[in-house]
Amino acid sequence: MTVEERILSAEKKNLTEVPGQEVETSGSDKLRSSRSSILVLIPAWNEAQTIGPIVEAVRVKLPVLVIDDGSTDGTADCARRAGAAVVSHSINQCKGAALKTGFSWALGKGYKAVVTMDADGQHDPEDLDKILNVHRQHQADLIIGEREFSKMPWPNRLTTPLGSKILSWALGIRVTDNQSGFRLLTRAFLERMNLRSNGYEMEVEMIWEVVRLRMPIAWVPIRTIYFSDRQSGFHPIIDTLRFLRMVWYIWRERVYRNRQVQASLEIRKP
Repeated sequence: MTVEERILSAEKKNLTEVPGQEVETSGSDKLRSSRSSILVLIPAWNEAQTIGPIVEAVRVKLPVLVIDDGSTDGTADCARRAGAAVVSHSINQCKGAALKTGFSWALGKGYKAVVTMDADGQHDPEDLDKILNVHRQHQADLIIGEREFSKMPWPNRLTTPLGSKILSWALGIRVTDNQSGFRLLTRAFLERMNLRSNGYEMEVEMIWEVVRLRMPIAWVPIRTIYFSDRQSGFHPIIDTLRFLRMVWYIWRERVYRNRQVQASLEIRKP
């Protein structure tokens, strides 16, 4: 059964439950007993209709932690019932903050890598194998799922590749998909990266961090999935401005660092 079929089936069963306000983890004993060294992190905000089928599909392969980012529709209960461990924020803090909570949890539990996935069904659990294979073969510290822009709806078909080109210019390297949230991060990268942001722009900042730290990055083709009847949490004006501000910061930092290197080389000349 595909992820789309699982979500549609869950919607027909009306899986929404009474909202909870838990701030403690649950299901952690199941995760600790797992032999897997890789944890899947799923930040979720009011995704009660989709989170259950996604967790069920993913946990066949890897243990799952859902970070409930202040949901009011019973997302945490649905995730818990599907077999995930859950950490809940009392209020919504944005996707980046939810991921930071998950990163800290995973490091504390001793996981060697994490895979981040979205809670709305846009990432196919079957693509996990592709990312894990690249991780085993190439040992990249950041692996990003690369989507097909031609299969995206308007205006994403235009804005997503444009954003990747702008970021490529700022970084000085080619970036194929800067906004894909389907990623693998190694423990070595998690321990060394220093993230300043808390919103969607944090996914861009991750790429800068791996470049700044001179750690290897890899890209993996994944399915491009969009649901026409679902509203994204991405705010077209506010989050675009945050993206542009992050790009400006990255370009400025890269230029500054390059100048420092050049200056040190000049000093060493006889």
